[in-house]
Amino acid sequence: MNEDSMPAASVSPVADPSSLETLARPRGGLAMVAMDQRESLRAMFEQVTGDRPSTSELTEFKLAVARELGPCASGFLIDRELGFDAVRTQGVLPGSCGLILAVDALEQSVGGPVEETRLDPDAVAAAGGFDGVAAIKLLVIWRRDSLREQRVRLARDFIELARKHGVLSVLEPVVRATPAEAERGWDLNTAIREAAAELSALRPSLYKAQVPSAGRGELAELEDECRALDESVIGPWVVLSQGVQLERFPDAVAAACRAGASGFLAGRALWSDVVGRPLVELEQRSLPRLRHLVDVVDAHARPWWQA
Repeated sequence: MNEDSMPAASVSPVADPSSLETLARPRGGLAMVAMDQRESLRAMFEQVTGDRPSTSELTEFKLAVARELGPCASGFLIDRELGFDAVRTQGVLPGSCGLILAVDALEQSVGGPVEETRLDPDAVAAAGGFDGVAAIKLLVIWRRDSLREQRVRLARDFIELARKHGVLSVLEPVVRATPAEAERGWDLNTAIREAAAELSALRPSLYKAQVPSAGRGELAELEDECRALDESVIGPWVVLSQGVQLERFPDAVAAACRAGASGFLAGRALWSDVVGRPLVELEQRSLPRLRHLVDVVDAHARPWWQA
């Protein structure tokens, strides 16, 4: 963190189009819902129901999540293919919830993890100049391999695209081991910090990081690992929930926020156990989780303008 750039805690930021105010809670924390999953969401439905879901089924689920959780969230992330137009044009989200558009095209086999990403020209072209969009998001798969510099250029191009269109940039690196590293063993937390130091230096509006240790271990140790990550990140950052056990995520968010994070942008930790079930369970299961996480953010998150 750049301590010299931090204003006094009592000073509120001046509102401007480049600030994170449109995605933030009143105290400066960020409590945002991710609903941009594509092939991975299909796989989740298929695992629960035994049937491959249709595009309309996935879109219906995403819109239901937006309607139920949007009023409690400070931001909502969705992809172009499955519900973006409806969310943007049909008043699904309240004005207090900033809309984030995923502009990443995913290279992903059926049922498999995302292997690589690129900017999706259709998402950019179809966004109508990003009208009504507060921010755009890019997933980058970070590895120590021959494509590393290419991915840095991709991230740089993404950030420049956001600046050109006057929207915020949310950069989401997910670290992966190379085959050689996987064979001999590697340190996840070292990779998370290394990726953060390299890519947050490009100065996205917001850096979205994996939870160190996938949220496992003693809470004091997890907070120490989050503090080490905070020292590697330039600018405000939040955590994602992928890889963290659902019941463990609130503690992980609290640890990250106490260490310097400004909140979370998470999906699976909120709604994964509602997939393939009656949508009324979003109100029964997911909304209470989100409300609890909002309380955690309000109590512990570093305001984005102090990062």
